[in-house]
Amino acid sequence: MKVYKIYILITVLAGLLFSCESNLKDVQRINTVTFSPAGETENINLKYTDSGKVKAILVSSLMKDFSNLQYGFNEFPKGVHVTLLDKSEKKTYVVSDYAIWYNKSDIIDLQGNVRITTDDGKVMETEQLYYDQKNEWFYTEKRFKFTDEKGSYIEGPGVDFSKDFKVFNAQRNVAEINNVD
Repeated sequence: MKVYKIYILITVLAGLLFSCESNLKDVQRINTVTFSPAGETENINLKYTDSGKVKAILVSSLMKDFSNLQYGFNEFPKGVHVTLLDKSEKKTYVVSDYAIWYNKSDIIDLQGNVRITTDDGKVMETEQLYYDQKNEWFYTEKRFKFTDEKGSYIEGPGVDFSKDFKVFNAQRNVAEINNVD
């Protein structure tokens, strides 16, 4: 009789365990979020104009448009090459391996081998850099290295600066200044 009760108990427990596993898989599937882009564009060459003047040129081999989501964004999984033009037609080049542009906030997240080069020879290098389009402001908490046209450099973790590098705020840094006249 005892063996019979143990057999029934084991059968009931096994049934419960198998039914829980099935429910667990269903719960896991419910919590899985799948993003499907509204569209994909290959070999994009986008020119941004303001008052008839070209302000920026964005080139990328792939753009995924997720504007169909509540907090829409555009993803550039194969990187971007951006040319920014100022009022006097001077160019600043921005390159990264990956980028996301958040539509509502106008923040661009640049990631992987981020490099900014100006016409006059200034270079900023880091692994991640955010760009606030509304305020024309760059910032990062990652390590950076900024080199000017004379070969002087400043490096360290964390920096924020204006698009034209006229305002530059470093948190903690090491620098070498070359005073070449």
